[in-house]
Order: sequence, then structure tokens, then C-alpha cells
Amino acid sequence: MKVGWFHQHQIEALDPKDTPLEIIRRAMPEASEAARRSRLAQFGLGAHKVETTVANLSGGERARLLLNLVAMEAPHLLILDEPTNHLDIDSRRALLDALNEYAGAVILITHDRSLMELVADRLWLAADGSIAPFDGDMDDYAKLVIEKARQAAKGPSQVREEAPPSPSKPSIQKPKVPTGTARRRAEQAEAALARATDAVAQLDKALTDPAVFTQNPGKAAYLGKQRTEAQAKLDAAEAEWLAAVEAYEAVKGDA
Repeated sequence: MKVGWFHQHQIEALDPKDTPLEIIRRAMPEASEAARRSRLAQFGLGAHKVETTVANLSGGERARLLLNLVAMEAPHLLILDEPTNHLDIDSRRALLDALNEYAGAVILITHDRSLMELVADRLWLAADGSIAPFDGDMDDYAKLVIEKARQAAKGPSQVREEAPPSPSKPSIQKPKVPTGTARRRAEQAEAALARATDAVAQLDKALTDPAVFTQNPGKAAYLGKQRTEAQAKLDAAEAEWLAAVEAYEAVKGDA
């Protein structure tokens, strides 16, 4: 069985001095030069781009080149790790259409929720050292994550059970746990999450402008890198927000 593998960091691993034509020559050593150029044109890399160095290609152009090189072998199974990270809106739409028309199997690892909802026909949950089919959609998964975090916040490692009062001594009422610090942490985490979400949205908006790729490839590459970093910050902010909210809920329950 042929397996095609696309990893998000392959884009950064490309030799900046290489050109699409040199890359396709290695991939199609027996083909004619005309056939190679035709193949690159199918990738969206016309005559004016085939001899452009990788350093001067946009993130979307590099991603398209790698994705199509993977698909060129007609694999039975595609494993795609964050395939939309550097793609503009048109390339994302083309990828979505191609995946929906693909006759083989696809394993998709992505933070792009819209891509998951429009392409994936089944979800698998990897947790607790195992993997199993997940009976639900992305909203159900979000609820599951929050509920697990809530249960973990109330676990025995974080909440101590009070020993029963001695019958020979008067019982002492447990003092209320102050919730101010936990509430402030949750509010700050929510604000940080909003800022991180807005930063990703602004970069996505900038990357949907075709002029950025045609008129200023250097800026496009910079924006692509900023988008990757912004997504990492968004993931961290979301994790912190979940932890803060569940900690606050646990403290309120003890108050």
C-alpha cells in the first residue's frame, strides 16, 4: 500500500536555494522538461515561478508544491499534518474539494475546525493511552474536554476531604475559600484568549489578500510565520483558559 505523508514542518525544511523545477526534476527523473513544467503548472506554479528560489515563494506556494508532490504518487492513504497552515483562501478551498473527491483514505491532523467539519466523516479520540471512535461532533468534543477538566479540578489530588469531627470536641465550621484570585485568573485568561483569537483572525484576513502573494512574497512568508506563531499562542491561551475556568469552578464549589 502506498502512503503519502505531509508534515507541516516540511515547508520550513525546504532548501531556500532550491527551485520548483529542480525539485520536480528529482521527483520525475525520467520525464521530459515539458512534462515537468506542465506538472508544476498544474500545481499553480506557472512559467514565471518554476525557476524562483524557495526563499522567494510564498508559504502557500511552498505548501501547494509539497502537497501535490505527495499526491503525485497516487497513494492509497494520505496522512496530512496541518495542511492548511500556509494556504490562502483559494488554496484551502481547492484542498477541501480535492480531499472530498479523493477515493483513498485520509488521516487529517489539524486545528482548522472548518476543514474537519467539511471533510472528515469520522472522528477518533486519542486519550488515556488508547484511541477509539468518537461518537459525536466537534461541539460534543469541546464539551467533553471541559467536563474532563472540571472533574480533574475536583479530583482527590486537588480537593482534600475533611476528617470527621471528634465527638469529644465541638465541630469547627470550615472557613470559606476565597474565590477572588481564581476569578481574576479566569477573567485574565479569557481576555488573553480573546486577544489571541483576534490576532489569528487578523492574520488570516491579511493572508486572504492575493496581492500579498503576488506583489510582496517576502511579506507573505513573514505573515505565514506569524500565523503559525499566533496559532501556537492561541492553543496555549485556550488551554490556560480551560484550566483557569475549571479551577474557579472548583474553588466556588468549596466556598
